[in-house]
Amino acid sequence: EMMGNSELAPEVDVNSLNPLISQNAVDQLLSKYMSTLTSNIIGWLRKALETDKKDWIKETEPEADQDGYYQTTLPAIVFQMFEQNLQVAAQISEDLKTKVLLLCLQQMNSFLTRYKEGAQLYKEEHLKNRQHPQCYVQYMIAVINNCQTFKESIISLKRKYLKNEMEEGTSSSHANIDVILDIIAKEGCSSLLDEVFMDLEPHLNELMTKKWLIGSNAVDTICVTVEDYFNDFARIKKPYKKKMTVEAHRRVVVEYIKAIMLKRISFKNADERKEGAERMAKEADQFRFLFKKLAAGSGGDTEGLCDIIVAIAEVIKLTDPSLLYLEVSTLVSKYPDIRDDHIAALLTVRGDASRDMKQTIIETLDQGSSQPNPNYVPIFKEITVPTLSVQKRLK
Repeated sequence: EMMGNSELAPEVDVNSLNPLISQNAVDQLLSKYMSTLTSNIIGWLRKALETDKKDWIKETEPEADQDGYYQTTLPAIVFQMFEQNLQVAAQISEDLKTKVLLLCLQQMNSFLTRYKEGAQLYKEEHLKNRQHPQCYVQYMIAVINNCQTFKESIISLKRKYLKNEMEEGTSSSHANIDVILDIIAKEGCSSLLDEVFMDLEPHLNELMTKKWLIGSNAVDTICVTVEDYFNDFARIKKPYKKKMTVEAHRRVVVEYIKAIMLKRISFKNADERKEGAERMAKEADQFRFLFKKLAAGSGGDTEGLCDIIVAIAEVIKLTDPSLLYLEVSTLVSKYPDIRDDHIAALLTVRGDASRDMKQTIIETLDQGSSQPNPNYVPIFKEITVPTLSVQKRLK
């Protein structure tokens, strides 16, 4: 710049001067810079994750952001580090800046694989003693929310430091990162729901038993427990919370239908069948009300799930056995993944269908074809009907 000053123009022709540093030396320096930066970023990311994992076992809840969503400082630390290195690279050259951004995205990929493994180990350790760590649910929520923060931060980094959004390499790295983040969040949500269903187990075991028929409050307790957990889950960011509410609803309905298929009860007469069916329809309403309340504002519509319980109750309630085939075929046409063993179990619970009648109904149904509702997500394929030998062992 000094030699190019206009006053020196008569003395020297700037264009004839060689660069102060040869291109070869520049390339070597940049190459060394990139390899040093790579090992530094790997080290920084490992340290950041280890620090975060230590927080997970604290006895105090994680911090919340201004909207009340739990979070840890991990995303902020990671992106501050990326940002600082990108600012330096941007001062050197456009090309280096892009290389550093690509490096950050690549390292983010392997870092998230370790983050995923860390969350999995966290869950496994917790299952050994569910009293520890004390704030397990809250920190698992923070892990899920961090996934959303990571996503948003990557988008803003790319927007700020990338001229062309589709530059080679960055878009595929970004797509991979999004996939891993969704898996981490999904597994986190699943871990939290496992927590809920472990607490529900004794009450689910009470469904469709003599005690249930006489008048147990198992479903009341199930609803109260789910709602209680969801007060904590309100601190999960929206996209993941919506999916989690839908999944919880689905799991409750699956567990309820499983209880029916376990054939714990066989109704003795029409009065018992009526009483049982009415109870099932009432409990389906309770679930419907609960999940409508939990999904409020998130637009998750799973109304149809509880209809399955009501449809099964209709088969139980039917007073004229000669119309059984018709009622069962209606059920099968609505829910085409129902298998023969489901129908047999259902007729066993009814208590008045002879072996021949079961056989006839099943054989006739096998010949018919059904037109399923295109929006129906198969639910019966998740439900196994235990064989007699398994049931005896359970007893």
